[in-house]
Amino acid sequence: MELGKTASVCPVCLNRIPARKVVGEDGNLYMEKRCWDHGSFRTLIWEGSAESYLAWGAQDPGGPVVPVGAVDVERGCPYDCGLCRGHERDGCCVLLELTNRCNLRCPVCFASAGEQRPRDLSLEEIRRQYDLLVERGGSFNIQLSGGEPTMREDLPRIIALGREKGFTFFQLNTNGLRLAQEPGYAETMAKAGVSTVFLQFDGLEDGIYRTLRGADLLETKLRAIDACEKAGLPVVLVPTLAPGVNDHALGDILRFSLDRAPHIRGVHIQPISYFGRCALEAPEIRLTIPGVLRRIEAQTGGLMKASDFGGGGAESPYCSFHASYLRSSGGSLKALPRRRSQCCCVKSSEARDYVSQQWSGKAAGVDGDPDTGSLDEFLQRTVENTFTVSGMVFQDAYNLDLDRLRRCYICEVDSERGMVPFCAYNLTDIHGRGLYRRT
Repeated sequence: MELGKTASVCPVCLNRIPARKVVGEDGNLYMEKRCWDHGSFRTLIWEGSAESYLAWGAQDPGGPVVPVGAVDVERGCPYDCGLCRGHERDGCCVLLELTNRCNLRCPVCFASAGEQRPRDLSLEEIRRQYDLLVERGGSFNIQLSGGEPTMREDLPRIIALGREKGFTFFQLNTNGLRLAQEPGYAETMAKAGVSTVFLQFDGLEDGIYRTLRGADLLETKLRAIDACEKAGLPVVLVPTLAPGVNDHALGDILRFSLDRAPHIRGVHIQPISYFGRCALEAPEIRLTIPGVLRRIEAQTGGLMKASDFGGGGAESPYCSFHASYLRSSGGSLKALPRRRSQCCCVKSSEARDYVSQQWSGKAAGVDGDPDTGSLDEFLQRTVENTFTVSGMVFQDAYNLDLDRLRRCYICEVDSERGMVPFCAYNLTDIHGRGLYRRT
């Protein structure tokens, strides 16, 4: 049974081709597509019934928003990113890839870090990128990324440049090695103005890290968390979830995070996408949103339920999932009602505010230590006791849905292209060749 049509790309040549969503014999949903030069492809996109798929999509608030400063459409999606006038969102979180250097050589890396000639963006390039973002709407949440951004000695200056341009939220995407190994570095980052640390954290077993990161890293990750807590830097744990590698470890990660809350603000799950440098072959049964949520419920013993979660707001609901919980003093959890303003929001500007508040643990309007007994104190306590579990299901050449891509608000900033949706920027064919990323 066919459920709908969309457009995708051929995994071999990256040409745009028609695609359809069909119900398979097992009751799950698949994307089927055919390239006249390279044959047919079939990929699992939803572990569940057609009814559950449509119900999840019903959360979609709809309504396209043409990005500020959008460029003209020439070849069509996904080839005109910058963003183009065919895009339907104006951006929320923007990645600045400050360097392609890295102090790890992960078998799994969407950026293929460390493969090219070492290159750092100059401060002048970074300044121009900030200026471009100001022209495109400003006030984006900035993700300092790479490569490994902590390999740069001038991170405080880079953050200061951003603050001069009016940006207020700076997320450090890191493997945590320098935070763990260099005394005082976490304090330096806190003083520089890092709002939150997005820490690569794939599980509580070294075998997982050997497979995904090429080294035993558990003790290093734990030391990084300790260093951030001492420095007052909020942390979000970010597991790359790979079937057969660490999809059994979600319950352990979540329980560990709750034990370290409120310093650990939440867990942001990223089911693996097969682009960039990926030593793992794509399995026939991929991780999809329903599969991840079932694992969460089973592995937490029902402490967190699949029914607690909802889909995206500004982005396509099929790109993400999200639930927030209020922690009690006794350690129990209460799922907060799902509101569109909670699901990463209807407007990208609202999404920026929500992400900034939740990941930094700081209530909007609270500046410094709130006065005892004040409304600000109440709001701050509420935010501190809120724990968030979310996830982003990135797309690769096998499951790319251009209807979803046009709703993307997580962008990479590129000095030549402008703002490019994450899944387009990192898209590679079966030989590792990309549309946008420099090699």
